Amino acid sequence: LASLTMVDVYTVKVEEARPATHEKPSAGPVYRCIYAKDGLLELPSQFQSPWDFLRDSAARSPSKPMLGRRHKTDSKAGPYEWLTYEEAYNAAIQIGSAMRTRGVNSGDRCGIYGSNCPEWILAMEACNSYAVTYVPLYDTLGPNAVEFIINHSEVSIAFVQQSKIPSILSCLGRCTSLKNIVSFGNVSTTQKKEAEELGVSCFSWGEFLQLGNLDLDLPLKNKTSICTIMYTSGTTGEPKGVIIKNEAFMTEVLSIDQILSLTDKAATEDDVYFSFLPLAHVYDQIMVTYNIYKGSSIGFWQGDIRFLMEDIQTLQPTIFCGVPRIYDRVYAGINSKISSEGSWKKSLFQYAYNYKLGYLNTGIPQDKAAPWIHKLVFDKIKHALGGQVRLMLSGAAPLSMNVEEFLRVTFGATLAQGYGLTETCAGCFSAITNVFSMTGTVGVPMTTIEARLESVSEMGYDALSDQPRGEICLRGNTLFSGYHKRQDLTEEVMVDGWFHTGDIGEWLPNGAMKIIDRKKNIFKLSQGEYVAVENIENKYLQCPLITSIWVYGNSFESFLVAIVIPERQALEDWAVKHNLSDDYKSLCENLKARKYILDELNSVGQKHQLRGFELIKAVHLEPTPFDVERDLITPTFKLKRPQLLKHYKDCIDLLYKEAKGAMV
Repeated sequence: LASLTMVDVYTVKVEEARPATHEKPSAGPVYRCIYAKDGLLELPSQFQSPWDFLRDSAARSPSKPMLGRRHKTDSKAGPYEWLTYEEAYNAAIQIGSAMRTRGVNSGDRCGIYGSNCPEWILAMEACNSYAVTYVPLYDTLGPNAVEFIINHSEVSIAFVQQSKIPSILSCLGRCTSLKNIVSFGNVSTTQKKEAEELGVSCFSWGEFLQLGNLDLDLPLKNKTSICTIMYTSGTTGEPKGVIIKNEAFMTEVLSIDQILSLTDKAATEDDVYFSFLPLAHVYDQIMVTYNIYKGSSIGFWQGDIRFLMEDIQTLQPTIFCGVPRIYDRVYAGINSKISSEGSWKKSLFQYAYNYKLGYLNTGIPQDKAAPWIHKLVFDKIKHALGGQVRLMLSGAAPLSMNVEEFLRVTFGATLAQGYGLTETCAGCFSAITNVFSMTGTVGVPMTTIEARLESVSEMGYDALSDQPRGEICLRGNTLFSGYHKRQDLTEEVMVDGWFHTGDIGEWLPNGAMKIIDRKKNIFKLSQGEYVAVENIENKYLQCPLITSIWVYGNSFESFLVAIVIPERQALEDWAVKHNLSDDYKSLCENLKARKYILDELNSVGQKHQLRGFELIKAVHLEPTPFDVERDLITPTFKLKRPQLLKHYKDCIDLLYKEAKGAMV
């Protein structure tokens, strides 16, 4: 790393740009990460299946703690209790063997439905051991989506969290392929009877284990076999089944190891990983598998957001993967404590912050940037994540610049923001952990991927300009193998070997990528102006008075309106200053409060040079955050625009009526 910290550009050009033709838009040059300049990472020949990772780690460190959970007694959670690598390895083989006794063979489909827990991983590894394709069922989706996925992928056996058994039973009569249900825990006599009446066998976890044995007559694996079919929640339409083969899955895991080894520090058997992001998504699956490959310990949360921070404090992880919403929560908590301190302590904090920031801005690595002042002022801050964290990763959505900078300066841990999709097997870009100039970006292509930008003329993005912007297109060794039973959708996004992500990016001078927009979130207003709504929302989100915003417009109207989730404390502070004693819900309905938020939003918009038609003309203040339960956001917190419109249709109509009345 020492020799690379002086390098200004972290990508290399491997192919020239392509000019526009009648059929195709122009595309910029093709780039790789400097660590893959001589060739993309490929899967070594000794690996054929993710099962190899668990097998090797169990052989190397059989007594090492692998999977940990907290058990509750009298409604209070105790310390973490652990399964060792050997115990997990044996349990996975036994479950795989039991599956075989129920007629489940290599290449068949197995559903896994529930919150993160040891049983989830054991079911996944049982599938890997017997070359069965596993299909995650979204913990946050209702029975209709689960029913669709079971039928579409032809799941014949499903491992199900005990509390989700009723959800499965409710759609069982319409799931003709499903013949076996295995509970993560127990199953009632009534539930067994209900399943059996429909020709389905239902087992408790313990009962199912007894059906298997530890005979090591495991089938041969092949790197070209399908590892998993992972359904994306999607913001519109039915879920799409993303086919990921063993080779892509494993190569992604190895690329994480390669990039960490070269730029920071790879995971070891001494590391502890905290698993709380949904295992139904590729992000946490890849990270859990990486930690299995390295022989690290994996502790699970209880599955209850109220106890998330308590679980973190108890586990004291060294590796933490989060999403912006969690980091925002950590940032707000620390800032609140700092604000409550006396003026002397606040001044000391600000001085130390600026002092260390100055060192980081010169390119000095985290652990060498003012270590004495860090120990004096910031040492206790990392206790927000248990006190032992050394590596933090962020994905799923953009992390705001101020939060990322704050965490990089104060935590004494390296932080990298990344970007990926289910179709790219999680991360396809990652910031290099100790390169501070990559703050606010998603970094460079992973060592398995090549990237280029394709111009999107209708949005004004030119991949060949001095400031290259366009749709991010990818090719390489960690891409998906198509959408299950949907060749039409596959052909829409895979063109000439390039996967078109639908995300708009901008190459920065140091070779890092910045996500700036979304191609599909574009509509035309009645005066003919195109609106790239996600770009507008991202600018408005920099207003400290709000936590979420959905901007709406259509081709029958000439202006935009928005549904806004206010920052509660900020709104209540404003109320105190204006001698208002309304509760939070009433404040959201207060006309003066609405005008205050609208004016502040448009002030931020003007500051970020939004054009007149991009400014909001009316807002509704919503006291209840957008949530998955009402189907308003995806499990990775992306807005589901058609569903938001359906939910707030009356409200939107009223906003347009109000705004037009004010214009008269």
